[in-house]
Amino acid sequence: MTDERPPTPEDRWRGGGCPADLLARRSFLRGTVAAGLVGAAGGSLLGGDEALADSASGDGARTSAIPFHGAHQAGIATPPQPIGAFASFDVTASGRAELTDLFRTLTRRARSLTAGGTLPKAPPRAAPPDTGILGPDAAPDDLTITVAVGATLFGRYGLAARKPAQLVTMSPFAHDDLDPALSHGDILVQLCAEHRDTTVHALLDILAHTNGAMRQRWRIHCQRNPPRPDGIPRDWFGFKDGISNPDTTNTAQLNQLVWTQPRTTEPVWATGGTYQVVRIVHFDLEKWQEVPVAQQERIFGRRKVSGAPMYAVSDNTSDDLDPIYTNDPQGLITPLHSHVRLANPQTPQTASTSSILRRSYDYDRSPDVHGGLDLGHAFCCFQRELDTYITMQNRLEDEMLVPYISPRGGGYFFALPGVRDDKDYYARGLLT
Repeated sequence: MTDERPPTPEDRWRGGGCPADLLARRSFLRGTVAAGLVGAAGGSLLGGDEALADSASGDGARTSAIPFHGAHQAGIATPPQPIGAFASFDVTASGRAELTDLFRTLTRRARSLTAGGTLPKAPPRAAPPDTGILGPDAAPDDLTITVAVGATLFGRYGLAARKPAQLVTMSPFAHDDLDPALSHGDILVQLCAEHRDTTVHALLDILAHTNGAMRQRWRIHCQRNPPRPDGIPRDWFGFKDGISNPDTTNTAQLNQLVWTQPRTTEPVWATGGTYQVVRIVHFDLEKWQEVPVAQQERIFGRRKVSGAPMYAVSDNTSDDLDPIYTNDPQGLITPLHSHVRLANPQTPQTASTSSILRRSYDYDRSPDVHGGLDLGHAFCCFQRELDTYITMQNRLEDEMLVPYISPRGGGYFFALPGVRDDKDYYARGLLT
């Protein structure tokens, strides 16, 4: 397969031309987009009445662009932006050639959307080639688009022998209540930016350009709350989330914990990718609010105000302090079944399965089908081996937090290696 490609409609847009051939084939008001506007997995595409409100980062969109090309995809080790969205798709491409075209199209759209720029104009009597949500000039807004594939994709198109070694479809854990309509998928697209209108615009664009090759299965729009008062953001339970994470500026650490390496059991094409886990976890906030703060802290294993370990008593203690369990073998200070202690018990036996790269968001899909609150966590993490997460989650099956959470969806995926240059595209190594 040649690396060269003919000029695309996107290329002509940049030159000021009118992509009439694209307009003839695509419409923002039909097919997948129309279905998306009605809503999948509950809620509207915009994610609620406040969805287009500016994020806590400010009123204006940033003009910076996060580099798209590289050995690894952006949106993984990238510092998390305030706004996120996860959209899962079932591939409907008729064959390998159409599947390749789908990934080429995803690449072209992601490359263009993350770069920003002047949007195309249509003749007065032609349908608009863009929604116009971002105005005539789309700021990059720190947009990242991260593409991953699920195990189900490898059952077709002659790809079975190339499946990542540990990639499987997510099975329910003991306390899960998984909704099939909010779980799994052939392709996962993660979109993150500074503002909600940027992620909505990008999703609408992707839906329009891939109509007929993949069908939306589920999606969830979410956010990261601003740090209050400082440091790490808090989740809907009021606790600081994501304190313990690898150093994303340390290449050696990321190679050890996150990025798939060559000369392993993984297929050669997977080098530079990583396993991605998404778990949609409902929070029972009404029940949680009945729990005294002291007991909430024992359930989490950290102080609520400061985020510091349990041995710290001042509200001004830094959340950078490490928990120490060697002097607390019976769990008198930090309970043995608290969330953070089970996630990383700090024992030789659990050392290899206690480090993941967390990049989670909080969601609000209220009200639920019963008229109650549906707020929770769009838990997202990346790791070099999927078994690392699965082993950690098995430890958490008996955590004290279980009565207050209900995992309802998500899935296991493999985030593809990065797109290295203008001639490269998503999944090229897998498909050629």
